[in-house]
Amino acid sequence: MARMNREELLAAATTNMDAKPDPSGKADLVSAKGAIIAAGEAGEMKNAFKRIKKVDGYRWVIINREDLFAANSLSIGSKAGIITPDGSVLKNADIPRKKI
Repeated sequence: MARMNREELLAAATTNMDAKPDPSGKADLVSAKGAIIAAGEAGEMKNAFKRIKKVDGYRWVIINREDLFAANSLSIGSKAGIITPDGSVLKNADIPRKKI
């Protein structure tokens, strides 16, 4: 699979995961799996994981498969999962906790 930029990742998620734009604006997309933020380049990942921490529920960062090594270390503590454009799960998202 060819490397995708941010817009192509979002288009693939819209098609493959039946995702729609997030009406709240906190995430890029929402799907049945949860909120999704795209990071097409390694430089976008830090910001993507920072943004996803502010989203409630299940949360995912969609990346190119070859960026897994860079994304995995950034995902620690975010409770976010990592998925590919075809919807494959590379790292499971943690179960969201209820706020007290």
